[in-house]
Amino acid sequence: MMAIEAARALAGHVSCFVGIGLPSTAANLARRVHNPDLVLIYESGAIGAKPSRLPLSIGDGELGETADAVVSVPEVFNYWLQPGRIDVGFLSAAQLDRFGNLNTTFVGGSYASPKVRLPGSGGAPEIAASCREVFVMVRQSPRTFVDALDFVTSVGYGTGAGHRAALGLRGAGPVRVVTDLGVLEPDPDTRELTLTRVHPGVAVPDVLAATGWDLRVAPSVGTTAPPTEQELTVLRGLVEGSQS
Repeated sequence: MMAIEAARALAGHVSCFVGIGLPSTAANLARRVHNPDLVLIYESGAIGAKPSRLPLSIGDGELGETADAVVSVPEVFNYWLQPGRIDVGFLSAAQLDRFGNLNTTFVGGSYASPKVRLPGSGGAPEIAASCREVFVMVRQSPRTFVDALDFVTSVGYGTGAGHRAALGLRGAGPVRVVTDLGVLEPDPDTRELTLTRVHPGVAVPDVLAATGWDLRVAPSVGTTAPPTEQELTVLRGLVEGSQS
């Protein structure tokens, strides 16, 4: 449901900065089903990649072989990402707070002496700052959806409305958080994440129990449309192709 819902949301967009894992699954599913003209951009420099299977990493050779162009990593960031030329950037995180700020640096303890050292930032802070929109894909639990981050790696809406503008960030920020339970979107006034949809078989109390703060709930919560046969067939083909 996470991959399918994110893929549907990419309909109508021109370009997507793709990460490995579920974001790559969603983007490649979108290109095959919902948006055949979607330009996939990978951090390694592949622009317009059209892989026949899910890439194993951003350095997978098929990304370069099937791309419209391959440029240097500095060019991807300096010319494409930072000037705001990319429509959607995908991010995930170990921790997320009510304003869509993300932590991928450490959990517990201090920066110098953490309980768990995470992979770090990579290009995530620049994606969060400069893509026109950001989609976050993360599994929902109180361990991940926390009241206060141990470290702010990538800025969402900071402390709320107006914070991104005060920092001079170009992009709109996280406009959609897709989880394994539903979809959250920022309140237009406060920018606090709000539950707007649940996936089939999920109830609102399930989402509240999986959140480490008092989650806002939209006055009318919708239900995500079930997967279509075409979406499931293409998704299974992508996954099976990456395992062969």
